[in-house]
Amino acid sequence: MNEYFNETIKLAKKSLKYGDVPIGAIVVKDGIIIGKGYNTREKHENVLGHAEINAINMASKRLNNWNLNGCKLYVTLKPCSMCMEIIKQSRITNVYYLTNKLSSKHEFNQTKIEKFNNIEMSKEYLELLQSFFKNLREKK
Repeated sequence: MNEYFNETIKLAKKSLKYGDVPIGAIVVKDGIIIGKGYNTREKHENVLGHAEINAINMASKRLNNWNLNGCKLYVTLKPCSMCMEIIKQSRITNVYYLTNKLSSKHEFNQTKIEKFNNIEMSKEYLELLQSFFKNLREKK
């Protein structure tokens, strides 16, 4: 495991060149590194430029599959809630991290999420969604 974390620290140092938080991540499948990433939010001016997401994207391209079941993610800092959701959605089996966020560090969360209440539109969308999954099941 030391070799994997040595790699994540090397990647984290790359983040510093662009003023990003130094975080590095790798995705490993069957003992082989298939994805690497470091924070690039500032470098690319993109909110999705987290190390974990960059590593997951590389691994997905390499496997030609978004489903990373059986893969492990190694990351220098405990993943944020956005990254954890992406990790779950990508089906990564295990996550290992070196350290927790600093106690004074809190995730920015001032976004309001509200359900739009329109019965007809909701009904129309639900039919669309059900049709999609029905067609998907029939293809298998």
